[in-house]
Amino acid sequence: MLIPFDDYPVHQTAAPLAQAGSGHPDQYDRFWFNGFRDDLMFAVAFCTYPNRELMEGAFSVLRDGRQTSVFASGRMNPDPIDTRMGPIAVEIIEPMRVNRVVVDSLEHGIRADLTYTADTVAIEEPRQTQIAGNRLVMDATRATQWGTWTGTIEVEGETIDLGEGVRGTKDRSWGTRVTGRPHGAPMRPQGFTFFWAPIHFDDECFHYITFERQDGSAWLNHAAVVPKADAAGTGQSVASMTGAHEFTWTPGTRRVASATITAAGPSGEQVEVELEPVATFQMKGIGYGHPTWGHGTWHGESESHGESWVVADLDPLAYENVHVQQLVRATWGDRTGLGVLEQIAVGPLPKYGLTGFLDGARVLERTTA
Repeated sequence: MLIPFDDYPVHQTAAPLAQAGSGHPDQYDRFWFNGFRDDLMFAVAFCTYPNRELMEGAFSVLRDGRQTSVFASGRMNPDPIDTRMGPIAVEIIEPMRVNRVVVDSLEHGIRADLTYTADTVAIEEPRQTQIAGNRLVMDATRATQWGTWTGTIEVEGETIDLGEGVRGTKDRSWGTRVTGRPHGAPMRPQGFTFFWAPIHFDDECFHYITFERQDGSAWLNHAAVVPKADAAGTGQSVASMTGAHEFTWTPGTRRVASATITAAGPSGEQVEVELEPVATFQMKGIGYGHPTWGHGTWHGESESHGESWVVADLDPLAYENVHVQQLVRATWGDRTGLGVLEQIAVGPLPKYGLTGFLDGARVLERTTA
């Protein structure tokens, strides 16, 4: 099938653009966003799986300790440029710069009309390729960008006006990643951690990402300081830095109570950012680890679903609740900022004093990586 973009000289294979270049069932292409201020956090996930002929979206809002979500899933639109599924749509107004997100689900208590405008260029994170045994778990490209949201959100009859704007992050990724029901034998259990901290300051943004194996060694580590500018989206060089972290864990959980992230640049420059969590956003609210509405699962030709919960009432050690983003206040010298610390820590992790598959931290103790 041909689409209008087939007229552009951008093909990477002999196939039309609507056809995936790989037959891998876990091939995916995802938009991801969050937005936040001191009393509010929301996130959007929207993904296509061309070899499953599946498209899905989710939108979730956290305010006053309650998180409310709407999920949508169905058969992928024939034209991949048509990024609408049920009550959720993500529009590209200006590539790498302006997006619009529309949610219209009164049935599930959520409506939104939001515009994201980039404050920085998009930075390409290091290629994320992970192999477990002989099995490809992930091979993906991911781009992170910082921006500002305007518009309104309506949740259970309450309208939230974002006014002159709230800060947020955009994450655009594509490739392959194990998702949905496993193919063949179940995955062998193994421990791992993932930490991601995109932080807004007034004139610059800070970025830190690391994946660690069960033994604590990092197979990906990257940090950067990204200037705010009239973002054109691409083309600006951002120096890569090497990061490290120190965490204090909240007893009885696998969540960070406080954090210090340091980064060293190629010319010897040093950055130290302190993070203080102020709220917890459950990533299952946009499908990550959700027991029913997890990513890449078929629910019918076009289905939607809503959920709401009080975060403090959840078991933090239930597998579906381990993956979180914490809204964090940040301090960098005399500068203050706001951002998130995404975290998932699964399995025995001796480096952090975690011995079981999902046991909680025993004491309020700082660990270094």
